[in-house]
Amino acid sequence: MEKTKRLIALDVFRGMTILFMIIVNTPGTWAHVWRPLEHSPWNGCSPTDLVFPFFLYIVGVAMWFSFRKYGHRLTGEAGWRILRRVLGIFFIGLLINFAGENFDLSHLRILGVLQRIALAYGLASVLVLLLKRNWRWALAVFILLGYWGVLILFGGEHPLDLMTNLVRKIDLSVFGPNHVWHGFPLDSNHKIPFDPEGLLSTFTATVNVLIGYQMGEMIGTSANHRKVSLQLLGFGAVGIVLGLLWNPYFPINKPIWSSSYVLYTSGWASVLLGLLLWMIDVKGWKTWSNPFMVVGMNPLFIYVLADFWAIFLLKTHAGGISLYAWIYQHLFAALAGNNELGSFFFAFTHAVLFWLVAYGMYKKKIFIKI
Repeated sequence: MEKTKRLIALDVFRGMTILFMIIVNTPGTWAHVWRPLEHSPWNGCSPTDLVFPFFLYIVGVAMWFSFRKYGHRLTGEAGWRILRRVLGIFFIGLLINFAGENFDLSHLRILGVLQRIALAYGLASVLVLLLKRNWRWALAVFILLGYWGVLILFGGEHPLDLMTNLVRKIDLSVFGPNHVWHGFPLDSNHKIPFDPEGLLSTFTATVNVLIGYQMGEMIGTSANHRKVSLQLLGFGAVGIVLGLLWNPYFPINKPIWSSSYVLYTSGWASVLLGLLLWMIDVKGWKTWSNPFMVVGMNPLFIYVLADFWAIFLLKTHAGGISLYAWIYQHLFAALAGNNELGSFFFAFTHAVLFWLVAYGMYKKKIFIKI
């Protein structure tokens, strides 16, 4: 594959993921969310629970193509680039949390979605540039099995429960309760400090990136995309089955990012990428995919912009309520009802809004890397 040729299927996959993330993150009201757009309460995996690991997997695939310029070795230039990206993405994540907390440092959440992307990208980058292929697979297996063992051994009587899991204990010990997320529901009336992007679970999230890198290597070193698409489907099926087989013993669980969840979500990511590769790069069916591709060319910028926009709407008040709530109530709820439909149209409209931004940037050939 020539250095100048982009893998269109990957851009489309990335764009689809970002648009879905925007829809998930901006419902008209959290009181009325269409069930597939909700996270699983604890164990299990809804369509929404696939989105974040999909993005980490995509990061891994893209890394292989990006690191070709360094010969897939950890050079000084590569190390400096990795460090800049880690610090930049992590800082933007902190800034989003800071703005969301009304610029209150005493309750600043340290971790978050962008912070996890930064840490998982940084750790995976160093590992893939230092280790050969077989050692990378061995390390991924070691992390998944080791994580399971650590949680069971040091998690007490109920090691995989919300209140007692080791992920939560470590975050509370390192950051304190004021600096972790306070939005996780214990029940219908109570929420507790628990961070679904915790420090310990970042190690298993890194495996999503490592698996993506391995698939990127498979794609990038083969000239036969038809064969590679079938291989991706095969690897994906294996991942899904292994995740389901592990599920009874180590449940598929996004909040603690369980090892079975890594295999299950990476499996589905491989299946979807394989299908996209077959449709777009093998069969040449590209027209339908163009709207997603334009978002995939500026993914993190569009995601960050959508986050800051939502914070602006929530912090700006009109008529005694936030501008976010005012727009929903006076436009979407008034037209479609204060229900799942009205809430979904609000979210979908935001996805369209940021697609228009991405399209304008694409037409002007503005591509911002974060």
